Amino acid sequence: MPVFELTWIDLLMVLLYVVFIVWVGFYVARKTETTDDYFLAGRSLVWWLIGFSLFASNVSSSTLVGLSSSAFSSGIAVYNYEWMAALVLIFFVVFFLPFYLKTQVYTMPEFLERRYDARSRYYFSALLIFMNIVIDTAAALYAGALVVQIIYPAIPLWQSVVVLGVLAGLYTVAGGLKAVVYTDAVQAVLLIFGACLVSFLAFEQVGSWDAVTAVVPEADLSVVLPADHPVMPWPGLVTGVFLLGFYFWGTNQFMVQRTLGAKDLNHGRWGALFAGLLKLPIIFIMVLPGIFARLIYTPEARPEIAARLAENADLLFPTLMFDLLPVGIRGLVITALIAAIMSSVDSTLNSASTLVTMDFVKKLRPDASNHTLVVVGRVVTFTFMTLAILWAPQILRFQDLWTYLQQMLAYLAPPVLACFLVGVFWKRANRHSAFAGLIVGHLAAAAIFALALMDKLIVQTGPLGPQEATLAAAGVPVLHFLYLAPLLLVISAVTMVIVSLTGEEPDPQVVRELTWSPAFFREESKELAHLPWYKNYRYQVVGMLGLIALFVGMFW
Repeated sequence: MPVFELTWIDLLMVLLYVVFIVWVGFYVARKTETTDDYFLAGRSLVWWLIGFSLFASNVSSSTLVGLSSSAFSSGIAVYNYEWMAALVLIFFVVFFLPFYLKTQVYTMPEFLERRYDARSRYYFSALLIFMNIVIDTAAALYAGALVVQIIYPAIPLWQSVVVLGVLAGLYTVAGGLKAVVYTDAVQAVLLIFGACLVSFLAFEQVGSWDAVTAVVPEADLSVVLPADHPVMPWPGLVTGVFLLGFYFWGTNQFMVQRTLGAKDLNHGRWGALFAGLLKLPIIFIMVLPGIFARLIYTPEARPEIAARLAENADLLFPTLMFDLLPVGIRGLVITALIAAIMSSVDSTLNSASTLVTMDFVKKLRPDASNHTLVVVGRVVTFTFMTLAILWAPQILRFQDLWTYLQQMLAYLAPPVLACFLVGVFWKRANRHSAFAGLIVGHLAAAAIFALALMDKLIVQTGPLGPQEATLAAAGVPVLHFLYLAPLLLVISAVTMVIVSLTGEEPDPQVVRELTWSPAFFREESKELAHLPWYKNYRYQVVGMLGLIALFVGMFW
C-alpha cells in the first residue's frame, strides 16, 4: 500500500506554487482601478485566457478525484457530464452570448432586468449569491479539504477549509477577475499536465487496451446506459444533464463572467468553444485511469490496496499518484490538486462579489465612484470567503457531496432557466411573466422537496437504498433528479406563457434587441462574411460537433 507522505521536495514544489499564485494576484492588483478592471478584467480578455479559465474553474479537485473513482466503481458513464458541456457551450455561443455582450452587462441578473424588469434581477441575484456561497464555494472548499484529509488524515477538516479559503481569497480580494483569470490559466495547464501524467503511467502499467476490454464488462465502457439505469438513464442526458449544464455554463455568474470580460464577441465565442474542446479529452486523462486501476489493483495482485479502494473509492486518485509518480513530480501533481481547489474558490468568490456590488450597491448608490465600488467588492469578497469557510463543514450533514450538489441544483436552477430560454426565444414574454415563473417554479420545487421529506415521493440520485426500496415497493412514486429539472422547467415556462398571453405586450424595441430570430441570424452572417473561415465560429462549431460525435461514438 503506498504511503501518503510528501517529501521535502514535494512540499517545496507546493509552497513555491502557492507563493507564485498569490504574487500573481497582487501583481495584477496594481493595475486594477475601475469596476471594469476589477469585475470584468477591463473587458480585455482574449480567447485562450477565457478558455483556460473556464476549464480550470469547472474542473475542481472533486472532479479530479470523483471522475476516476466513479469510473472505478461504476464505469465511464460519468463522462456524459463532460462531453455534454461541450454541446452546451455551443448552444451558449450561438444563441445567448451575443445578447450578453451586446448589452454590456456586468451580471446575469442585470440581463434579466434588461429583458424583463428589476424584480427578476433582484430575485435572481439574491438566489445566485446564495448558490455561489452555499453550493459552489462551500462545496469546492469541502472537496478540497477531503483531498487534504486523504493525504493527511490527522488534519481536521475545518482547518483545511480555513487555509484553502484564505489562500484563494487573498489574491481574489486583491486583483478581481483579472487575477482570477491569469491564475486560472496557470492552474489549467497544471491540471492537464498532472492528469495526463497519472493517466499515462496507469496505462503503462496495464499494457494495452485489449487487456482492458478482456477484463472490464462492456457496459462499464459505455457512456450510453439503459433508460432504467439508477444513476444515468439515457433520456436524462437530453433533459436533466443538458439543462443543468446550461444553467452552469450559460446563466451562472461565476462561469459566464469570463466571457463577459471578453475583448470582443469573437474572442468570447472562441474562448467558450476552446473550453468545450478541453473538456472532450477528459475521458482519457481523468476518467479512464479509474478503469485502468481495476487491472492494477486487483485483489490477487495488490490485496491491501484493493480492500481499501473497495471501502472508499475516493482514495483512488491519491493512490495512483503516490504509487506511480516519482518524488518531485508527485509534488507537481499535488500542486495541480491545490490548483483545482483554488481555481474553483476564487471564481465563485469573485462572482458573488460582483453580484452584490453591481446588482445592489451600484443600484442603491448610482453616484458611487469606481474606487468606492472596487473597495466594496473587496470587502464583500472577504465577507463571503468567511461565510463559505463557516458553511463548508456543514456539508458533512448530507449523504455525500454528489447528492448535495445535484439536489440543490435540480431544485433551484430550472425556474431561472425558464426565464432565459423563454425570454430569448419568445418575443411575447412580458415583464410580469418572468417574476411569476420564478415564484411558481420555486414554490413547485418546495412542494416536491416537502413531499420527499415526508416520504411521499422519492427523488432518486442513484441506486435506491433499503428504506427507499421498501417505500417504492409500497407504491411511493420515484422521480429521478434528471427528470425533476425538466418538470420544474415546464411548470415555470407554462406559467410564463399564461401570464404573458393574458397580460400586456412587451416593448417591441427591447424585445427586438434581446431575442433571437432568423433575421438576427441573417444579419450575423453578413458580419461573419469578411472573416477567414478558420476564424468563423460557425465552422468551429461544426468541427466541435464532429469531435463530440467522435468521442461519444468511441465509447457508445
